[in-house]
Amino acid sequence: MSAVDKAFHGLRHMIATGRLVAGQRIPPENDLCDELGVSRGSLREAVRMLAALGVIEPRHGSGTYVSQLRPEDIVGSLSLTVDLLPLEGLLEMFEIRRVLESHAAAQAAARMTPETMATLFEYIEAMEATEDPTEVSGLDHCFHAEIARVGGNPTLGSLLGVFRARSRAYQVFTLPEGPGIKRASDEDHRAIAGAIARRDPAAAGNAAAAHVAHTEKWLHAFLPGRPDPADTEGSDA
Repeated sequence: MSAVDKAFHGLRHMIATGRLVAGQRIPPENDLCDELGVSRGSLREAVRMLAALGVIEPRHGSGTYVSQLRPEDIVGSLSLTVDLLPLEGLLEMFEIRRVLESHAAAQAAARMTPETMATLFEYIEAMEATEDPTEVSGLDHCFHAEIARVGGNPTLGSLLGVFRARSRAYQVFTLPEGPGIKRASDEDHRAIAGAIARRDPAAAGNAAAAHVAHTEKWLHAFLPGRPDPADTEGSDA
């Protein structure tokens, strides 16, 4: 184990065991170096690594503190690794995304408010009114993020945001069949919003799961020489 790893896991253990708690200032460098048996350089590198993960917060002129350790912030840091996944790896995660997006939509249907529905349909109308892939991608993110927000679980919303951010790297609307994909996507969004408006959790969950399945199928077009499994099996996502 390298000195940086030793420092990293040492600090991680202190936080995991509750020796250092959320919001607490970490001990002085000299004390930590002596306890962990590492140099200042190794300790500082470990602190930078934990800061990137949202676990530690260096505050200029004040010191270094354990973050508030909010689950949504920690989960959001997964983007550092999920963004590195090749498309094959991302597609493997779509089974998880289908389940989570379905749950979020079902929860939103149970907690829907008139304000929520107005916001969702504003996003839908804006998406239908533009053909710009970047604009559509941003509006799509806002639409799904609003559903997750209404669902009431910030951690779930953060995790789904990580998945969606990686998917947006692949602009399916720029494919030759892009116009047809966009029409289908618009229809999916109306199906999800309609079910939420009817306060029908089961229908909302099914519509969201179907939408994610469609996105997964469209993304297969970015796998050169790889046929869509749905086509080879004769099924339609």
